[in-house]
Amino acid sequence: MGLWILLAIVVGLALWAAGIYNRLVALKNRYKNSYSQIDVQLKRRYDLIPNLVESAKGYMQHERGTLDAVVKARGNAVSAAQAAAAKPGDPATMQGLSQAEGALGGALGRLLAVFEQYPDLKANQNVLGLQEELSSTENKVAFARQAYNDSVMEYNTRRESFPDSFFAGMFGFDPAELLHSTESAEERKAPQVRF
Repeated sequence: MGLWILLAIVVGLALWAAGIYNRLVALKNRYKNSYSQIDVQLKRRYDLIPNLVESAKGYMQHERGTLDAVVKARGNAVSAAQAAAAKPGDPATMQGLSQAEGALGGALGRLLAVFEQYPDLKANQNVLGLQEELSSTENKVAFARQAYNDSVMEYNTRRESFPDSFFAGMFGFDPAELLHSTESAEERKAPQVRF
């Protein structure tokens, strides 16, 4: 009789540990999926930027430095996004992506501010359409980042809570990194664009 009770306790503990493991796996997969949604929107954003730059080149002969800064920042952001897609939640890659995205956002903000100086460019329907698409994509990126950070927070909270914290370490569930904004206060100001 005592052996059956001991066996039932062992089986119960094993099932309990399996339940914790499965919850952690589900939460980890949820934040990875949330990052995939960011990745989709970032790729769309990266595809729009060269079109916007190309449309502006003819008008902005004297603003070559601004255009080059946008192209360089886009290249850095694409590289950082690829690294982050390979390791979503990894602290180093998430920090690298945040920094690259902050630099790209600042460069785009400066580009849009320069548009103010070119009336023909402001009136160009192609440029206006690209700006609208870029703005829409920026909103989608912001929502996807929020969903990712919510998923990471839920995962990290679960893996840090007792008794899950005991099993998380044993099963190799490392903490996931939130996607932080690295923009300065100046970069956070929305550019004033008047058409």
